[in-house]
Amino acid sequence: MKTLIVVDMQNDFITGSLGSEEAKKIVPYVKEKVEKFEGRVIFTMDTHNKNYLNTQEGKKLPVEHCMWGTKGWYICDELAPYVRETFDKNTFGSMKLPYIIDAANEEIELCGLCTDICVISNAMILKAALPEMRIVVDSKGCAGVTKESHENALNAMRAVQIEVI
Repeated sequence: MKTLIVVDMQNDFITGSLGSEEAKKIVPYVKEKVEKFEGRVIFTMDTHNKNYLNTQEGKKLPVEHCMWGTKGWYICDELAPYVRETFDKNTFGSMKLPYIIDAANEEIELCGLCTDICVISNAMILKAALPEMRIVVDSKGCAGVTKESHENALNAMRAVQIEVI
């Protein structure tokens, strides 16, 4: 069995408060990937509440985003019809994510936003928790804060034996 983890393809990261042209460009590719994927698909959702600006993340990135229940929090319209399973996380990477992965998995693939923040965080956690599992990141299905930080994150993941395609 294979699992695809679609990281934070939420409105705020695509067209909202932290959106970017690079993020918009990957939406059709991710949609096609999800449509054709044979296996379990999990959408992670960056989830914050009213105290966000008082958190460490909020102090270093004082832009409210993915506030629970707002339009920006939801998965983008293009991908919403494919959402069957979601996983809320209030941090870049979730230590709980490895616990929802079936031990019978032969591969975990990740795509989504942002390569250099949440994708890399979750890929590294999965690799550390499941060192013999094949962990793959689809670079065409990811976008970073900048093109340079996207490439830096992909190189860092390669260095720890995460396969980048």
